[in-house]
Amino acid sequence: MDADYPVILYYKYVPIHDPEHFAADQRALCRELGLKGRLLIATEGINGTLAGPRDSVEKYMEALRADARFADIEFKLSAGAPDTFPRLAVKVRKEIVTLGANTPLQADLDNHLSPAQWKEKLEAADPEVVVVDVRNNYESAAGKFEGAIACEIEYFRELPAYVEQLAENKDKTVLMYCTGGIRCEKASALFRSQGFKKVFQLHGGIVNYQKEFGNEHWLGECFVFDKRMTVPVEQNLTPIGSCAHTGRSSSRFVNCLHDPCHRLFILSEETERENPETVLCPDCLSAGWTRVTADYKGSPARLARV
Repeated sequence: MDADYPVILYYKYVPIHDPEHFAADQRALCRELGLKGRLLIATEGINGTLAGPRDSVEKYMEALRADARFADIEFKLSAGAPDTFPRLAVKVRKEIVTLGANTPLQADLDNHLSPAQWKEKLEAADPEVVVVDVRNNYESAAGKFEGAIACEIEYFRELPAYVEQLAENKDKTVLMYCTGGIRCEKASALFRSQGFKKVFQLHGGIVNYQKEFGNEHWLGECFVFDKRMTVPVEQNLTPIGSCAHTGRSSSRFVNCLHDPCHRLFILSEETERENPETVLCPDCLSAGWTRVTADYKGSPARLARV
């Protein structure tokens, strides 16, 4: 990874009255600066992940902060590469992170814990405190906080239907976290609306915490939604992920070769060398698909991380 080609992760819940116009301005700015990545814009705010040469990234951050609505926006930086993102995508959406709750929810902004406060609560080992990972299950498979409950969801929009499975914790103190914080602000409001009385979220998410405390109380790697797929905070750590086919220790994600499926799963390099058919997920393989029948386009397996 190249520190001179950073990746920035950022979001802010703030009213944007003309998201289409704002999206057009953002698209033009990013193209001018040669930045690639994904921007989601809605009337409720902005959610972005961009990569590019350091000088261009710095100019982008300066330009966004020049807008009074984003003067205090937080950017989280990590080392990227010229091919971290293949293209620029700027889209207008109903939500900047899709929860899809039946009742519109305003993001919770008043119950954040700093990384230091979060760490203190983890170390108190209070039995009346539960840690909840509100990310997708494949993200938790790559890495999570010690003792965290991983929600069994494949998409964030499945969380409203899943919350009831955590009902036994309604009277406990819930510490929730996600990658950068954006999902927690919606998840926190959802949990409160469902009767959870004491809900707190990690300010800035995993990225913010690991910047201060590295891998203290953390297991494995951090999943990211770009070509890197997972990011180790410290080198030579033992992965907590396991190969979907053999259970071997691995943090290597691939997409199922079967186009209608295309599901992300963990596949160790050794397993694939032993049996090339394992580029199909266990469900598609057990259903009788093969590399030949699944990959009808004749393209190679789409490996998300090598």
